[in-house]
Amino acid sequence: MLGYQYYNLLSSAHLVSALPLQKIYAAQEQINSAHQEILADRQADVLGFYNLPETNTAYIFEYLAKLDAKFDTMVVLGIGGSALGNKALYSALKTEAELPKKLFVYDNVDPIFLDEVLQEINLDTTVFNVITKSGTTAETMAGYMILVDLVKRKYPNDFQKRIIITTDREKGFLRQVIKQEGYQSFVVPDNVGGRFSVLTDVGLVSSAFTGIDIAALLKGAGDMRDSCLTPDVFNNPAYLNGLIHFLYYRQGKNISVMMPYSNALYDFADWYRQLWAESLGKRHDLKGLEIFVGQTPVKALGTTDQHSQVQLYTEGPNDKVFTFLTVERFKHDYTIPNLHPDREEVSYLGDRKLSELLNAERFATEIALTKAGRPNCNLVFPQIDAYHLGQFIMLYEIQTVFAGKLLHINPLDQPGVEAGKIATYALMGKAGFDKERAEIEQYKKDRGV
Repeated sequence: MLGYQYYNLLSSAHLVSALPLQKIYAAQEQINSAHQEILADRQADVLGFYNLPETNTAYIFEYLAKLDAKFDTMVVLGIGGSALGNKALYSALKTEAELPKKLFVYDNVDPIFLDEVLQEINLDTTVFNVITKSGTTAETMAGYMILVDLVKRKYPNDFQKRIIITTDREKGFLRQVIKQEGYQSFVVPDNVGGRFSVLTDVGLVSSAFTGIDIAALLKGAGDMRDSCLTPDVFNNPAYLNGLIHFLYYRQGKNISVMMPYSNALYDFADWYRQLWAESLGKRHDLKGLEIFVGQTPVKALGTTDQHSQVQLYTEGPNDKVFTFLTVERFKHDYTIPNLHPDREEVSYLGDRKLSELLNAERFATEIALTKAGRPNCNLVFPQIDAYHLGQFIMLYEIQTVFAGKLLHINPLDQPGVEAGKIATYALMGKAGFDKERAEIEQYKKDRGV
């Protein structure tokens, strides 16, 4: 199982200023209330991600079995929850699992980025996976129209097999397109929001295509879920970590830093950033009162950011909680040759493993932060594989919802994102947004633009 080392989040002889254990016990009423709300939401089928480990994925493999063997690349067109999980899983496993096929994720409308993707792929052997629940996401649909047009012009007789669409089961523009064009389609479930959707078709299709063991992924998620069903926080790592982050937030620690000591896990810090920020950053509570809450998630990379960020983390404002991601065993490793045995400056490195140095650096950063009175914890991956990544995903999805309940906000909506979407529609001339367009024009006039 994924290990959770939380001792540096609680007060001790090494971290006197940290959260006292009594604060955990004193929060029991809040814990019970949040737990009951989660149970009620599950009963109402609002938290669909809890049930995803039981997904029968046979239909995905049936599609892949029918797909021409020449297709060795998939390009995902999506953004946010339709992209970050796909990217994170592939980045984590492409080397560790020696994945046989390639994945590109086009998740920004930067034209140079699109050109780079097109330069990297062989169009003859590429499948495009368009992922948007609404079928109206501006960024995704812009990419869809450019790339589908390109595919249709180059392959007029068989363009259908080169395009798949993942969208709402019944509604939306793309569901109409699927019927008209005969594209293969997959589903974004109604009861699973985008940032919680990596274990749905949104992430499973691209993962299975590249060779990721999605059965192990779902098994890991299920095992973690089953270990997080109790309201006893000391036997529920998602609740415990969520509670501690909540309590620190209430004490003014407004920033949560996730620092993987593994390049392979770096994109999971990006996935976490969206999950934590979009779920918990809210203006209003459940009663409609203005509260302006949310802990800002930040990503860093060990050891790289020891030389760019840790100075701030140890001696700057004490407003952060730190989470390390550690890997015990890497599939690939190197021994450092002892090229200069007579030189003390470097000979200590000779005959040691790179992984040994990496994890020593992680522990050293933990010590430095602890000595500086900065609370930190460590999530330990026995190894990077689909099973433990599934555990990580479920751990953080449950933790996020639990933290939302403690904050008395809705962790499933995203009104701030919707406001930005509406402004984009108005700026780009979409019908039905005349009022917003007039407001923007006035805004521009007031600024002298």
